[in-house]
This record gives sequence, structure tokens and C-alpha cells, in this order.
Amino acid sequence: KYTPSSGTLQLRQAICKKFERENHITYTPDEVIVSNGAKHSLYNIFQAILNPGDEVIIPRPYWLSYPEMVRMADGVPVVADVREEDSFKVSAEDLRKVITPRTKAFVLNNPGNPSGCIYRRRELQAIADLAEENRFFIVSDEIYESLIYDGQKHISIASLNDSVRDLTFTVNGMSKAYAMTGWRLGYAAGPSHIIGAAGRVQEHTTSCVNSITQKACVTALNEEDDSIENMRKEFWKRRDYLYDMLMKIPHVVCKKPQGAFYIMPDISWYLENNNLGLKTSAQFCNALLEKHHVAMVDGGSFGVKGTVRFSYANSMENITKGVNRFISFLQEISS
Repeated sequence: KYTPSSGTLQLRQAICKKFERENHITYTPDEVIVSNGAKHSLYNIFQAILNPGDEVIIPRPYWLSYPEMVRMADGVPVVADVREEDSFKVSAEDLRKVITPRTKAFVLNNPGNPSGCIYRRRELQAIADLAEENRFFIVSDEIYESLIYDGQKHISIASLNDSVRDLTFTVNGMSKAYAMTGWRLGYAAGPSHIIGAAGRVQEHTTSCVNSITQKACVTALNEEDDSIENMRKEFWKRRDYLYDMLMKIPHVVCKKPQGAFYIMPDISWYLENNNLGLKTSAQFCNALLEKHHVAMVDGGSFGVKGTVRFSYANSMENITKGVNRFISFLQEISS
């Protein structure tokens, strides 16, 4: 049968326990909304907080849905440019350049998609101080928090202090850590009056998440085993292999990601030196798909021209085939 639109009490209690246990943030069930995926949680939040013309700062590279969700809520996405040498992490100084009186929120993707960047405590504290100073919300998308490497540690920005907690929406879900993509369950926690408004948006659009999914996710959150850690270690191996292979290719440049399961190499040299007339990474991806049956996403979708995004959420066998075909394609078009 139908459940409460914002999720069953049992599930929201399990989510609160998860936040306290793993993220060191204390929430109550009325501060939590359960949605049809983390994307849906993000959409509901933007619908709840934005008025026409409100600005939302989004660092580049960005997950491609952020700007569109802001526009759907009549907001204005404001892109903050960051540098590859800074691992594509936005700094307080970068943010200060684009803050205006209309700034309503800042989107923090930690770990990042597609960059794989992870923010350290001092970096988060500087952003938190700026949010408190200028009174804008932080929408913290932490869907990849469990998939981090090289001894890095995930820190939720809302855990820094109570003041920033009250300005933050912490968004997460079951798709990545639990590999439950098709089950479609995400959740967000934040100030109760706005979470309540987001719940009303959901109530009049999609209603509740599938009740069977909610039951399954209670079990997943309350009865964890070592499956997440085993998966993380496997992703770590795949990342190392793919990164090492890419770094052997002449004229390909990329940063080593520390989280998520993507690598975004720069292929600009091959766009300037190829025999197919390819000028954009989108054209490159289409040609690679047609000629070698390898699918990847062009970096322009994430706001970064001249790059492509690999995903290593696949078997090592397929990753090996894919990267070897990628290498063969580069050799063909540059000969």
C-alpha cells in the first residue's frame, strides 16, 4: 500500500542512524525526505528553496543535471570555474568571485562526478564560513561517499558545526554504495521546515517511493556487511589500472581521481591533430562508438571541453577491452 509521501518512519529512522553513525550528524525523522533517487531529492530541494531569479553556484565540472534542475525551478545556475591543478575543487576565493545578493545556494558534490575530487576539512570549513557569512544554502551531494581511495576520508560539511548544519541539505542514496540503481531510492536531510516543503512538492508529483524498495533499504542500512568495502577495493583496483593505462598514452592528460568511479582525461591534442576532422569531444565520442563500439560521455556535458569521461563501474574484462580500443582509435586518427 501507499506509504507516507516522504517515506516510512522506519526508513527515516534508519537514515538518521546512518547519518549519526557514519557522518556524525544528528537528524530527526522530520528533517529527512525519502525520494525516487538522489536526483529526485535534489529536484525537490531546488523546487522548495528557489524563487524566480535566485542564483545557485555550481562548480565546473558539474554533474550535468544540476544546472537543468535549477532552471526547472526558475533559478539561475552560476558556474564557478575551477582549475585542474586544484583537482577541480572550488575554493572559498573562487566562490567569493561569483556571490551576489541573489545567491541562494551552492552545490557541493563531494566526492565529485566527473572529477573524483574529495574535499578536506579545511577546504570545507572555508566554504562553510562563507555560507554563514553570506547566508546561502549548501546542497551537498554525497552519493559517492563510500567510494574513496588512497586513504582519503569523506567529511560531510554539515558535520562541521550546528550553524552550517542548519544551512545544509545532505543528499545521499542507495544507488552507488549499495549498487541499487534500479531500486530508485535517495534521501535528503536538512532544516525541517524546508524538508517539509520539499515533501509537499513530492506529495503532489510522485507521492511515495515504492514501498518494497523502502523495506529493502531499511535492511540495507541497518544490517550492513562487508560488501561495500569489498566493492570499494575492487573499484580501487579498476581505477589504478585504467589510470595507469591512460597515463601511458602520448598527449593524454588526466588527474588521478580519489573518489567515485570516473576518470576524465583531456584529449585536446587529438582534437587538434586528427584525420577525421573531429573538433569536439562529442564528435570524438560518437566516432569512437561507431568505429569501436566503446561508449563514453563527452566532457562538454559536464562543462569541460576537450575531455571525455570513462566509467570504471564495469568488469575488469570490459574495462581492458574498452581502453585498448580507445588506444587503437587514437592511433588510427592521429596517424
